[in-house]
Amino acid sequence: MNSSDFCTCHVLDCPHHPRKHSNGCTPCIIKNLEHHEIPTCFWNKIGDDENAKSDDTFYKFAKKVMEIEKGE
Repeated sequence: MNSSDFCTCHVLDCPHHPRKHSNGCTPCIIKNLEHHEIPTCFWNKIGDDENAKSDDTFYKFAKKVMEIEKGE
């Protein structure tokens, strides 16, 4: 299976998107780790792709997951 087949990122013009090369998710993950960010696909999985566009930091993601767990 090609990673572009299951990638949920809607930012298709991103140079790190799996559809742009043959290196799968690796370039995206590397970029996000370097910037202390969570990839858009993780935000999409928790149903909050809006934050992925504005503030995709580790802290903001953890905060959102905790809100979901608490039912907020």
